[in-house]
Amino acid sequence: MTHKSFIVRSLAACGMMLCLGLTVSADEYLLNLDSNLEDLTDEFSISSSFDGQPVQQTTWLDGGIGKVSLGDCCSDGCGMTDCCEPTCCAPESCAPTCYAPTICEPTCCAPTCCGTDSCGIGCCGNGGCHGGCGEGCGCGCGQTYLGCLKSTPCGWSDFISPMTNPVFFEDPRTLTEARFIFLDHRTPRSLGADSIRLLAVQLRAALTDRLSIIATKDGFIMSDSPLVDDGWADVSAGLKYNLYADVCKQQILSVGATYELPVGTPRALQGNGDGEFNIFLSGGAEIVENVHWISATGFRLPADTTSESQSWYWSNHLDYEVIDNIYLFGETNWYHWMKSGDGGVPGIEGGDIFNLGSTGVAGNDIVTGAIGIKVKPAENQEIGFAYEVPLTDRRDVLDERYTIDWIIRF
Repeated sequence: MTHKSFIVRSLAACGMMLCLGLTVSADEYLLNLDSNLEDLTDEFSISSSFDGQPVQQTTWLDGGIGKVSLGDCCSDGCGMTDCCEPTCCAPESCAPTCYAPTICEPTCCAPTCCGTDSCGIGCCGNGGCHGGCGEGCGCGCGQTYLGCLKSTPCGWSDFISPMTNPVFFEDPRTLTEARFIFLDHRTPRSLGADSIRLLAVQLRAALTDRLSIIATKDGFIMSDSPLVDDGWADVSAGLKYNLYADVCKQQILSVGATYELPVGTPRALQGNGDGEFNIFLSGGAEIVENVHWISATGFRLPADTTSESQSWYWSNHLDYEVIDNIYLFGETNWYHWMKSGDGGVPGIEGGDIFNLGSTGVAGNDIVTGAIGIKVKPAENQEIGFAYEVPLTDRRDVLDERYTIDWIIRF
């Protein structure tokens, strides 16, 4: 072996030993670094980017470094270490500008993520875990109007409101809205096959996330029937209280009561008796994705049982979101009269708009069915159309009805 060859081989061996030593040292160093960092709780600032967004800080968790995006919610802890423990929230339950996608658990949804004070009951967003706080909720999250009225709580915007039996089929959600209604009611041939139309505005206003004021009946009646004159409808108002709400499961249950003031025009078949109480229970649920069911039942209890009849009703609504913001739905309404009045038209009652107080109606039942479509032209609006007919042989005053509504939420 020459002297030159010996030197080259010696340098090569030394290089291999040096590389091996550095590798072992690096592994030991990383193990020690990881062990030390697991004991750290303080965050530290960096300047980087994540998913095309600027990153403010990182945190060390079991999965490694978690990146938290900049945004207003970050100051409230949304997407931070204390929020993104395994018992906290899904990534989508925080605003899109401030959630930590690599940290939050995928199946949970805690109110602490965005706060119940600003985003309604439980976790916030479009369908609870489905969307961002204030996004897709059709409301200004946490806003207050006139000093005491609150905006519509977020988290339930995948639902649509029912349309038929408009005075008594109450949406279980806490809402702040104005609902404009036009209906064209056709009477059976036995009563002249005439048209009776109603223009009305319903108002609802949230006092808290659970309690709301509801004004469910008013408006002006226009009639082609010789039996009914044009005139003003009675006025109903009351309260609705949310008993149970799980935004992530999309389940809600409410109770309420209204009182109908007999202030309408008597020749429009309004204003009779001493008023009527309506006590109701209303609930809703997302059955499967894009399919929603709402059901309401209640009792109509007149203060003067001789001038108005007592009845019970049960209404159901089932909808399917065909594509974004376009829904097809079907509804049924069952009316059962429990006690007759002492006047009216013998054996015939007035359904949902009228209470004739007729004799001989106790025990009668009418079931109606409806199909319709609803569109959401904006996050805080609904426009709907429904066509309704009786499903039973008994019809009383209803042959068919067309209903159009336009809802604006706040």
